[in-house]
Amino acid sequence: MQLRKHFRTPRLWTMHTRLVVVGTAVLLVLGTALITVLEWSNPQTLGPLSWPDRLLAGFFQSVQTRTAGFNSVDIGEMGSTTWLGIDLLMFIGGGPAGTAGGIKITTIGVLIFIIISEVRGDAAVNVFGKRLSRAVHRQAITVVMLALMLITGCTGIIMHASQLPLDQVLFEVFSAFSTVGLSTGITADLPALGQILLVLLMLVSRIGPITFASILALRERHLNYELPKERPIIG
Repeated sequence: MQLRKHFRTPRLWTMHTRLVVVGTAVLLVLGTALITVLEWSNPQTLGPLSWPDRLLAGFFQSVQTRTAGFNSVDIGEMGSTTWLGIDLLMFIGGGPAGTAGGIKITTIGVLIFIIISEVRGDAAVNVFGKRLSRAVHRQAITVVMLALMLITGCTGIIMHASQLPLDQVLFEVFSAFSTVGLSTGITADLPALGQILLVLLMLVSRIGPITFASILALRERHLNYELPKERPIIG
């Protein structure tokens, strides 16, 4: 809606709109480059295609890792490094308030700006000329850490139950968490416990992050006192 009204005047865009637009463009370019370069000579995926078709297939897969989960090449024949890159793309997902899964582009964008501000020693986190609310810092970090703990726990349980390689199990778990639908082809070989865990993970991740983020945004405790401040050693 905002893009339709102010498409020619980006200075009127909100921080949210800028994060989604810039983040989407960056992920599309990086995702396309990653998949295309890593699979360029793979005879089971992009290898047999002409170079324009390789670029198109790489772009298509980059888009699908964060949306519908369709595939034009055999995902199971991709290399482990490509799987890892796709894992990250699936984990990030699409924009908020859409059907895409993942932790959302805005969340990872906020974390990147937090890191940049911390490295530079800035007193506040500024995003595209505007100061970021401190409450959003905690919300973004909490969502990401809970997601990583959920993925790590599910990956460990499925690996123990199936004895399958880490890279394939991790791919299935990331795909389930982000409700993408891509698979390396091992889902049917998983034990019943692993399949049920993936189903539950899809359900929890579909409604969990949105609900939890909303709770964090709306829930605020007001205390009439402050505890003494202290700083532990980090790193």
